[in-house]
Amino acid sequence: MDETTDASTSLKLHTRLRLWEFPDCYIFEPIDGLADLYLSVSRASGTMNLVQDLPPRGPTTKHKVQTVYGVIGVLKLAVGSYFVVITDRDCVGSYFGHAIFKVTGLKVLPCNSAHNTTSAEQKKMETEFSELLDAAERTIGLHFSYDINLTLSAQRLHDLGDEYRALPLWRQAEPRFLWNAYLLEPLIENKLNQYLLPVIQGSFQNIQAEVGSEKVNVILIARRCTRRIGTRMWRRGADAEGFAANFVESEQIMQSKGFTASYVQVRGSMPFLWEQIVDLTYKPSFDIVRQEDAPSVLERHFHDLQKKYGAVLAVDLVNTGGGEGRLREKYAKSIEPILSEDIRYVHFDFHRVCGHIHFERLSQLYDQIKDYLQKHKYFLINDKGEKIEEQTGTVRTNCIDCLDRTNVTQSMIGGKILESQLQRIGVLSAGDTISKHPAFDTNYKILWANHGDAISIQYSGTPALKGDFVRYGKRTTQGILNDLRNALARYYLNNFVDGTKQDAMDLLQGHNMTSVSRDMAVPSKSGLLESYASFRLAFALVMGALVFMMMSLRQARNDARHLMLSFLWAGLCIGISHFVRANGRTFTNRPRFHKSRH
Repeated sequence: MDETTDASTSLKLHTRLRLWEFPDCYIFEPIDGLADLYLSVSRASGTMNLVQDLPPRGPTTKHKVQTVYGVIGVLKLAVGSYFVVITDRDCVGSYFGHAIFKVTGLKVLPCNSAHNTTSAEQKKMETEFSELLDAAERTIGLHFSYDINLTLSAQRLHDLGDEYRALPLWRQAEPRFLWNAYLLEPLIENKLNQYLLPVIQGSFQNIQAEVGSEKVNVILIARRCTRRIGTRMWRRGADAEGFAANFVESEQIMQSKGFTASYVQVRGSMPFLWEQIVDLTYKPSFDIVRQEDAPSVLERHFHDLQKKYGAVLAVDLVNTGGGEGRLREKYAKSIEPILSEDIRYVHFDFHRVCGHIHFERLSQLYDQIKDYLQKHKYFLINDKGEKIEEQTGTVRTNCIDCLDRTNVTQSMIGGKILESQLQRIGVLSAGDTISKHPAFDTNYKILWANHGDAISIQYSGTPALKGDFVRYGKRTTQGILNDLRNALARYYLNNFVDGTKQDAMDLLQGHNMTSVSRDMAVPSKSGLLESYASFRLAFALVMGALVFMMMSLRQARNDARHLMLSFLWAGLCIGISHFVRANGRTFTNRPRFHKSRH
């Protein structure tokens, strides 16, 4: 019995740790009663070992102490190792009776004091990486549980065997959604099982409300895939293996009258190779890369979806004309060879049919896919945990960003599925709808609006557009104004912020070779222009020339020479502006590790 208890305890994760920062080491002291040993980490080399006691502490010993709630992992860089720890958390709900937490504070602990006397080149590298580590500390949307595998849907959790469920959480995790998989590797190598905390990036929202006389609990989870993770403009399309950008699994879970129902749908960028590289224009052009590879990349993507979800209905919401139209044509043509009973493709020109205010016309799309939704059902278990229904297919929705139009459409599908589930268990009568229960309807719409905002902020830096329709069921003047403000914010972030953010994401996921060797240097900018190009510098030069032009014009009436100078300054303004526009890509904030696929 004691051996069983010990084995069970060894699988439990530490929930609270006291972090001691000594001059030569960090000490993690468990304060949750799960272990007596301390984790010691060298501040010089990052080496880890378990010790029985704290270092001796005299009156002159300098140390800081704080409580942390988990170790997300270790980042090994050319300039040393960095421990990433959770300094703050919020409980945001429960998943099958287990608490779910959102990370609200991160801290990076450097373990590189042995490198203080390294070369000037390595010091330069450390300075370069410090900016990325600062961005890493600002990572948002991270969620975790100490007790349950949050990377798996309810149906997949239910289908796990007892032997699989007995494994540590990190061993159970779905690799696609394990955000800190790369960071956990050093902890796994050191067999620090009680510190291996699986983390997802996405969102976790839940509501509780009454429908008639019954209480209904709805949970909405977003799981963001890490295979092609990134920012809006720097991660488009798919990679050669078929992993799509902004791929997110959205699971809606309903609990009422002892029943639990779940429905999973996914979103992701059009799954072939294409780019939209920022160049200071409001809407950069779409470039299809290696067009001949599109069918094979797309086939890999959909066959992978089939393995994980069964049948797949691809709902494409992009425009018929313009640059989006070219992408749509490539998508439709490339998917044609693999269309079957289990892989369907539906194009719905969202903007042409719904415009900017008539989103109720999505009912036309629902009429096209209703038979598919009814055929492939949803997951349903009773109060005894017995499976009554199984979801055998999913809907894969995309627009260009897979944010705004996609979220409106997914919320519509989610609402229809929820109505079907509530009717099945007798909470709603046949023909009854959610909209006839205003309190629940309002909360449900807010749930999906918050879900969409969370995904959008992680990908684009702003809340979702068209969120007022999801939130209130109609377009509002304030919502349209918010969309304008968010669209301008996206332009600024895409052009002048997201390059560094993309590098930080790639760093945390191990998507660049710089993280593994001290012999490698940070990719440097090539050429004189790239070394000194800065939009701020160009803007300052233009503004300076404008000021001098205005000053010269004021003196032109008294001195013809000033009139000539004003023409000179005006020409300089126009010349610099034209030069910046012609070299727009060079003047944006670009990732250092990004390589165009042209």
